[in-house]
Amino acid sequence: MKLLRLIANLGYGSRKQVTALFREGRITDADGEVLYADDELGVHATHDAVRVDGEPLDPAPGLLLMLHKPAGYTCSTKDQGRLIYDLLPPRFRLRDPVLSTVGRLDRETSGLLLLTDDGALLHRIISPKAEIPKVYEATLARPLRGDEAALFASGTLMLESEQKPLLPAELETLDPQRVRLTLHEGRYHQVRRMFAAVGNHVDALHRPQVGGLSLDALAEGQWRILGDADRAALFSGAAE
Repeated sequence: MKLLRLIANLGYGSRKQVTALFREGRITDADGEVLYADDELGVHATHDAVRVDGEPLDPAPGLLLMLHKPAGYTCSTKDQGRLIYDLLPPRFRLRDPVLSTVGRLDRETSGLLLLTDDGALLHRIISPKAEIPKVYEATLARPLRGDEAALFASGTLMLESEQKPLLPAELETLDPQRVRLTLHEGRYHQVRRMFAAVGNHVDALHRPQVGGLSLDALAEGQWRILGDADRAALFSGAAE
């Protein structure tokens, strides 16, 4: 792939704009030698050796990252208000292939959100066959009535407007109005609808873990690129 196309696909600008970067000598190798728009990747410079204004290129296609989404942000590129893409480098919104969320967290839910530009990886993660566990912590409007854990674990709970019961889920009581819930599927607003089905309401919802990945010390609004070990951890405990 030509360097011009590679850099444009990473979101640095249109091909015309990236051509101007080359013309201005702003694209160099690691030693500061100016590169040219017709350089072929692997001939004059590898991806890791290319610099734009002295800074390394953004990650190559195949990117997987983890974001600690704050409440109040929407998983969209077009909605009004605060968007999760506002928390990432602006170029990330312009990448080709597009950087997409792996599933969604609703506006008022905080926690671990994955994004990738790898369509095959995205579908592998969200596939119902994978049954990757997702851990949520919920604060409830009212104390538990006592039978929720058994009902959620039974595999018989049917949500309103659905025709298939939920997979068994594990409920841990942290205090009478705080719980930890582990799901093995990802239906629309599932946690909120599960508690609505037992006459309760979720006041606050947070997702600290997906598969073997957890937020650890990642503060709200922060993100990090995931490596091979992280990817392996993500699928630990999955059905496949």
